[in-house]
Amino acid sequence: MIETKKASMSFTSKDSEKDRYLADFSDLEKNLNGTASSSLHRIRKDALSRFAELGFPTTKHEEWKYTDVKSLTQRHFNPVRSGSAVGLKTSDIKRFNLNIPKAHILVCINGHYSKELSSIGHLSGGVKIGSIADAVKHDAGLVERHIAQYAKYGDDAFTALSTAFLVDGLFVHIPDGVVLDTPIHLMFVSTGDAEFVSYPRVLIVAGKSSQVALAESHVYLSAKTYFTNVVVEVALGENAVVELDKVQQDSLEAFHVSSMHVHQQRNSNFISNAITFGGGFVRNNIMAVLDGEGAEATINGLYLGTGSQHIDNHTTIDHAKPHCPSHELYKGILAGKSKGVFNGKIFVRKDAQKTDAKQTNKNLVLSDEASIDTKPQLEIFANDVKCTHGATIGQLDEEALFYLRSRGIGVDKAKDILIYAFASDVVNKIKIQEMREELQKILHDRLEQSRVFAKESSTK
Repeated sequence: MIETKKASMSFTSKDSEKDRYLADFSDLEKNLNGTASSSLHRIRKDALSRFAELGFPTTKHEEWKYTDVKSLTQRHFNPVRSGSAVGLKTSDIKRFNLNIPKAHILVCINGHYSKELSSIGHLSGGVKIGSIADAVKHDAGLVERHIAQYAKYGDDAFTALSTAFLVDGLFVHIPDGVVLDTPIHLMFVSTGDAEFVSYPRVLIVAGKSSQVALAESHVYLSAKTYFTNVVVEVALGENAVVELDKVQQDSLEAFHVSSMHVHQQRNSNFISNAITFGGGFVRNNIMAVLDGEGAEATINGLYLGTGSQHIDNHTTIDHAKPHCPSHELYKGILAGKSKGVFNGKIFVRKDAQKTDAKQTNKNLVLSDEASIDTKPQLEIFANDVKCTHGATIGQLDEEALFYLRSRGIGVDKAKDILIYAFASDVVNKIKIQEMREELQKILHDRLEQSRVFAKESSTK
């Protein structure tokens, strides 16, 4: 179902972890079928050189202070050479559709676009959606203007690594003035028995005065231990409106590193709601640059940790121009032995007067062994701004719990009601009603699973 190829070199424990990826890249070059001279491959090679210089981060790096990547870097995941969906049918992935009505569905299998499993309805107004590999061939000028222009790989090893192995992924282009009424669902499916790594790339270009709603989901079938290193670039033209809601339901043995880079022009509006359910090791990076006067960004997140999950959310909202509001709400629920990390930075440049930025991080810690490290940051270089931030860490309200139990509600049900109410602030911000209702069901299931897992762990 998946085709992987082991590196032609062998390694010992003394070899550098990054050398394994350098060998994988050498194998990649041998299979490019004449495209090694393309401008995209020049970007790949430049990104690889930067990765070789940087190496993987350690906890001595400030941005990785609370997240140790050794559990990831000490393994060697075989790169996926193709995304063949042989043996998979649409019915196999139907349950992952998030109940979004009439959506255009783009499916990636292990990072590679699957035309057979995708479902694209009628498109008008010059809208283009599909494989980024095809877009490189048929819309080279458009892709070259945007690819790797926002996701800078100079300072981040994982972005550099993902860019070096950029082969396929998903492409969305909404031309000027087009309002797409039908949502687009970007579905990434991991499947297979071997331990593998995929590097899906997403490029979303929303033209002037355009509008689009997208969902991004990460799910798995037979795969258990795998590594997804995804990079998403979103470019919003003047007055464009883009909502991108992400739902991550990877295997609890999976490694998931995601970097989303957003660039906004004048009076554009970007909305992100990111919900993390799965993954054993998770790092989510979101960086939005408000590079036009009047641009607005809303970035929300919800993360649920159980067992030994490690979930790290890093966000940066860069106010580069005046009169730009931003809103950020991240909520975490940590149970079992899970660990959460939140680092939210609001950066206001010298000329970004009249900035209005609000950031909030709230966390529920449900067990003695769970923990959260939260670090809200403000870096302000303008003098006429309104910026607020705050972080809280707490447990369930005992008075509220007592109130519910006094009404005859069992202790487990009462806890679920309070936890669900805490989490629903983020879920309810998703505008697509059917998707919102589906996520409410998933949330209920996850809370039940977390409680069962906790009971099983306590008896061991």
